Parts: sequence; structure tokens; C-alpha cells
Amino acid sequence: MVKFSREYEASIIPEWKAAFVDYKCLKKLIKRIKVARRDAAPLLIAAGAATASGVGSYGFSVLDPVRALTARFAGGRAAAASPEQEFLERADEELNKVNEFYASQEGQLLERGEALIEQLRILADIKRILADHAAARGRGGRAAALGRSASMPPPSMSPSLNGCSGRHLLSGLASPQSMSDGSVEMQQAAVAEGAAVAEEVMAALERNGVSFVGGGIAGKAKKANKDGNKQLMGRGALLQLPATVRIDIPPTSPGRAALKVWEELVNVLRKDGADPAAAFVHRKKVQHAEKNIRDAFLALYQGLELLKKFSSLNVKAFTKILKKFVKVSEQQRATDLFSEKVKRSPFSSSDKVLQLADEVECIFLRHFAGNDRKVAMKYLKPQQPRNTHMITFLVGLFTGTFVSLFIIYSVLAHVAGIFSSTGSPAYMDIVYHVFSMFALISLHVFLYGCNLFMWKSTRINHNFIFDFASNTALTHRDAFLMSASIMCTVVLSLVINLFLRNAGATYTDALPGALLLLSTGVLFCPFNIFYRSTRYCFMRVMRNIIFSPFYKVLMADFFMADQLTSQIPLLRHMEFAACYFMAGTFRNHAYETCTTSSQYTHLAYVISFLPYYWRAMQCLRRYLEEGHDINQLANAGKYVSAMVAAAVRFKYAATPTPLWMWMVIISSSGATIYQLYWDFVMDWGFLNPKSKNLWLRDQLILKNKSIYYVSMMLNLALRLAWAQSVMKLHLGRVESRLLDFTLASLEIIRRGHWNFYRLENEHLNNAGKFRAVKTVPLPFRELETD
Repeated sequence: MVKFSREYEASIIPEWKAAFVDYKCLKKLIKRIKVARRDAAPLLIAAGAATASGVGSYGFSVLDPVRALTARFAGGRAAAASPEQEFLERADEELNKVNEFYASQEGQLLERGEALIEQLRILADIKRILADHAAARGRGGRAAALGRSASMPPPSMSPSLNGCSGRHLLSGLASPQSMSDGSVEMQQAAVAEGAAVAEEVMAALERNGVSFVGGGIAGKAKKANKDGNKQLMGRGALLQLPATVRIDIPPTSPGRAALKVWEELVNVLRKDGADPAAAFVHRKKVQHAEKNIRDAFLALYQGLELLKKFSSLNVKAFTKILKKFVKVSEQQRATDLFSEKVKRSPFSSSDKVLQLADEVECIFLRHFAGNDRKVAMKYLKPQQPRNTHMITFLVGLFTGTFVSLFIIYSVLAHVAGIFSSTGSPAYMDIVYHVFSMFALISLHVFLYGCNLFMWKSTRINHNFIFDFASNTALTHRDAFLMSASIMCTVVLSLVINLFLRNAGATYTDALPGALLLLSTGVLFCPFNIFYRSTRYCFMRVMRNIIFSPFYKVLMADFFMADQLTSQIPLLRHMEFAACYFMAGTFRNHAYETCTTSSQYTHLAYVISFLPYYWRAMQCLRRYLEEGHDINQLANAGKYVSAMVAAAVRFKYAATPTPLWMWMVIISSSGATIYQLYWDFVMDWGFLNPKSKNLWLRDQLILKNKSIYYVSMMLNLALRLAWAQSVMKLHLGRVESRLLDFTLASLEIIRRGHWNFYRLENEHLNNAGKFRAVKTVPLPFRELETD
């Protein structure tokens, strides 16, 4: 049977750990009471025996009054500092802490719920108005549509919110290009219709509590109708919200960014005196607004579920610890009084969270799930995947197969003399690049699996940090299975390639190409096999990285971009493989084309820069989005210094003169110092001179502090791997390849252990701010008006 203390520690919300009952501390006080009562038992027995035997047995003493006075003061001090009283005082402090946190979180969630319901009402009114006008326009009755606006019933949360019948109207009227064609009468009619729609939108928003200053849209439309020369300026009034409200959709993608730029450009070009911050109402914006509101409801429901869990766990913790207290102290009355206080506490008695959770379920069921409860619960309460031993079995199977095949390959390669000085240079120049690429990928996936295992063991909520869905996120067993299967396939291909080469078969070099095609097919496979959600997430993150300036930078994006800065040798191997197989040089074994040509050298130069360039662009994007945070510019400078150091090393490799050797030493040393400072101080949060843990940080997840010091030294040593580039090492062809592969592997290992401390620091930052649920921006907001 698992002890409650272990169950409690495993169930608490990591980001809210500081707000939970300190069960360990209260349990220590219980033990202190037990020890104090055990030590006091012999004294009580002796005092009782003395009382029973009578004082006259030993006569009187002149010191008896002094002894009695001393015993009275000692008893008073013991009573004032009794362990029972200390326990009750500490339990009362913990109860107040829990109540304060619960009240704060409850207030925030209730306020968020009211705001979301208001946003949903606004969205429902806008969609209803647009749908009604679309239906009226489909019947060819603009007059009928205007008549409907005069007799429009009050807004209600009707199922029309789920409909999308307004898309034809929006697509037809929201485009300014549609206003540039046709006769003047048609344009004036469109302007009048757009003004009518805008007036109804304004009226709906006013009914929902949004006040407007200086609307006047209908007046502007009428003025445009009277003046034919100014009718083009009435385009801005088309399907437009009043100047005090806008649909605010963050430009997280190139499409949204282009849409925002277009709207701002149109608003600037307007000359009708309207506020340039006013926003157009069109199909895309309404869709994005609906998606944002849906995501906000999901986040709200998740926060409510966490707060319910917080309440139930604390109630259970108080119940358990009070049972232990009454058993040890035998103070039944004090325990009953405190239990009643716990029951009357807000975190135990309040039902506002339960009511709001039920309301959110009903709203989501009606408006976002088509009254299908199964679909609604799929989003609100996603089912966690069941742990199965099949994955563990497959990991062992593939690992054992890999070891066996690697032994077979080593024996065959030694017998064939592949790695001897007289071996075929073509084998090393072709096969080495392809299979080293897969080996580096497998190593990185294996280390990521180790990261996942450590994050889970230390209760670091990596799924929340990366914004991964818990029901589809990769586990450490899945990562180990992927790594073992990749290496098993690679070594099997090596053995087959060696057999074909020894048998004198033609086109043996096509086997690595077939392996590349197989891996590419698995990556882009549209079927729900081979971890499709993980593969699609990887491709989505890579798209965001490649087009870094145009996509909003999330934690998963720049974390993956940091991984790429450690995989530059992998990118070089991919460059060679693409050149060798796509150019068709494997048919005539002309591998020199992809190693000695100037185009290849220049491309290799660019590829070595790309990860640093992408990461620098991400820092600039975050600098612009996060209130011009100077730390983002400093972080971009770190990657620029790495690009400069890489450029100097390339130049030194081409012209190895003493001048360029000193340039390599200076530039690489400066970049290394820059990177080490950022690793230790900014990414890991170390080197704090005021920390209670010497040169670390105040909060540490690992109990053994020496691990942190060893990791810092290891990171320092592996950051200096560039030093081998200035050493005059005379190595053979095989030894040189082996050294390059070893250095590339060491950099991946450095990145793997860097990952743990980076997420540990991020998790502690979230816990310090009690941030356990993501915040979704709301689409409708008021603008400040004079």
C-alpha cells in the first residue's frame, strides 16, 4: 500500500507546489509530538509515584518552596512551547496560505469566465447578423435586409453560432477589390448594405455592454451615397466595427501578418476621418476569433479542473494529518475545532468553481461540439494513453538486434579491410556521410528520451512548457523505441551494403539512397502510424524555424532551433547526400563532384550559418513582440558571434596562415565566453552570488548539488571542442572521419544535458509565478477613446 505522503507528492500540481499544504513539515511536527510524549512518560511516572508515596515519607526541606516555584515556571515555559500548540499554529498558517491562494485563483477564473461569456455573446451576435444579411442577399432583397434590421429581436445565445452561413457574404463584401468593379449604383448599394450590417453589429455590441463614441457609420454611408465622387471613400465603412472596438487576432503566421498589414494599409489610406485602428469584419477574422474563444474556453476549463484538484488534495491532506495528530496528542476537542474550520474554509466549501465548470461544459457542448457530448469531452477531458509493456518489449528487441548486427558488421568490415589504409576510399566517402547522419539523429533522439525520463522523474511539466497535448505527446519509452529502431535499420543496411559490395553487385551505393527515401516516406506518411502527431508537430516546428521572422516564436520553436545549432555536422551530411543522389553522381561514383566543387563549398558555408541565422531571427521577432526586451537583442548577439567564429574557422581551413589562426583563437574564444555566460546565467539561472546554494540558484530540483557543478564543468569542456581545429593533427582518412564523428557526438551529448537544466529553469520560473495554464488572447477588445 502506497503511503499517502508519496501519493500526495506525486499528485500535486508542480507549478502550484508552494501553495499546497506542507504535508512533510506537519508530519515532522507530529513526530516531534510523539518523541516529546515518549520522553515525558518516565517523568510523569516518577512524579505519580512520588505523589502516591506522600511527601511526609522524606520529611520537609527549606528548599521545597524554591523547588515548587522553579517547577511552576518550567511548566509554564513547556506549556507555552508545547509541540501540540506549535503544530496547531503551523497548521493554521498552512490553512490561511491555501485559502488565500484558492481565493485568488478562483477570482481570476471567475473574472476570466465572465469575459469569455461576453466574448461569446459578441461573436454570436456578429455571426447571426452576418448570416441574416447573407440570407437576405441570397433572396435578392436588400430592402428586406434593411427591414429586418429595424425589427431585429434581442440577441440570444442561439445555435446559429455554430453555423457558417455568413461566409458567402463575408467573402463577397470584405474584399476592397470587389468595390472597384461595377457601376456606381452597385457600389453605392454595397456601401449602404455594409453600413446596415455595421450598424447592426454596433447595436449588438452596445447591447452587450460595449459603449461607442462617434460611431456615425450610417451617416458616412449616406454621405457617400449623395456624393458620387466620394463614394470610393465609403469602402472603409464596409462591414466595419465602430472606432472603439476591434477584432484583435495576433499575427502568429505569415497569413495573419499579411492580413494585419493589409488592414492597417487600408485604414491609413482612408480619408473619411475614422479612427485608423478600426478593424474590418470578414470571414477570416470571424473564424480566427471563434478559434481563439474556443481555445480560451479549453484553457479556462483546464484551470478549473486544476483548482478542483487543488481543493480536493488539500482537504484530503488536512484530514489525514489531523487524524495523525489526534492519535498522537489525544486532543480531540482541538482537532474537532480545527476540522470544522477546514470545512468552513473557502477552498473546501465554495462551489463557484464547480458551477462555472458545469457552465463551461454546457457552453462548449452547445457552441463548439454540435451538442455531441463525446466530441466535447474529447477536447475538455482528453483520455490519457494507457501504458503498455509492448513498447518496452520492442525497445529491448530492437536494442538486442542492433547489438548483434553491429558485431556482425564489425567482423565483416575487419575481414574485408574496409577501415584499413588500403581500403576503398569510395566506401568511406559515400557510406560514411549517410550512415553518420542517421547515427547522429538516433543519438539525439536517445538523449531526448533521457531528457523525457528525467523531466518526468523530477515532475518538470515539459508538456505544458512546450504546449504539447498530453494524450499525444512523446514519452521516454517512445523516444527509446525510435532511437533503437533507427539504429537497427541503419546497421542492417550497412551489413546488406557490405554483402553486396563483396559480391560485386552493381549500384551498391543506391542502398543508402533507398534508406533516405524510406525515412523521408515515413516522415511524410499521411496515415496514422509511426507517431503521426509527433511527425507532424516536428514538421510544423521546422516550418516555423525556417520562416522564423514570419511566425510567432513559441518555446518549442526556439528550443528546436537550439538543437539545430548542435547538429551542423548532420546538416553537412544531409547536404552531401542530397548532392550525391539527386545529381545522379552515384551512377559513375563521381563523389568528388560533391566535395571539391566551389558551389559545394559555398553551400557548406551557408549551411553552417543557417541554424545561427534562424535562431537570431527568432530573437529579433521576440524583441519586437515582447516590448523591446533588450535580453533578446543580447541573445541574438550571441548567435551572431557564433556565425563570425564559424566564418573565421572556414577561412582558416582554406588558408591556414598564422594570422588566421590567431583570428580563429580570438573570435572563437570570444564566442565561447559569450555562450558560456548565457548558458550558465540566462538559460540555467546559475552564478547567482547571493544564492543560498554557492554560485547556483536558490531553488534546485536535484538534491545532490554536486551534479550541477559537474554539469557546469562538462559544459565548459565540451564548449572548447573547436580547439582541435587549430591543432596540427596528422590523422589518416579513417581516423579523421572517426574524430569528426566523435566531436559531433560530444556536441549532441552536451546539448542533451543542457536541455534538462534549461527546462528546469523554465519550470521554476513558471512555478514562481504559479503559471499552470496558458493564457489565450481574447479577440474582441475596446479601444481607448478621447
